[in-house]
Amino acid sequence: MRCPFCGHEDSQVKDSRPTDDGAAIRRRRQCEGCAARFTTFERIQLRELTVVKSDASGSVSRREPFDRDKLMRSVSIAARKRPVEPARIEKLVSGIQRRLETTGESEVTSARIGELVMEGLKGLDSVAYIRFASVYRDFSEARDFEAFAGQVEEVGKGRE
Repeated sequence: MRCPFCGHEDSQVKDSRPTDDGAAIRRRRQCEGCAARFTTFERIQLRELTVVKSDASGSVSRREPFDRDKLMRSVSIAARKRPVEPARIEKLVSGIQRRLETTGESEVTSARIGELVMEGLKGLDSVAYIRFASVYRDFSEARDFEAFAGQVEEVGKGRE
């Protein structure tokens, strides 16, 4: 494993343990070149996923490899400054990735990923849900937020 600090090729594993959700192994490493310590995560990857992205008209515009870190960043941004523990975000992202990998398909649409994130955030935090929806559904005016927030309140009332 290449050291992120000095670029040295070799590092020594000092500690390994499973993550809280058991979906990965957390490894604490020490660089043999500069002695810096860093953490890596090892995850099971069932298959290579390709994300199919569409343009505004709905036609396929490009394909790119699935990027778990990109998904993690998107969810984290939506939940920024909210009382959501990072472990819950990690669990949500791991669950989405697992669902995508176990479908048997090697290609998944960005729309499908967006819907899975919306579904997960809906149960996690209503403000994060609305934030993500504002980007995902491309809100352009304040009334878009108002209409969507009204729907979220109705969903919340149905759970009581």
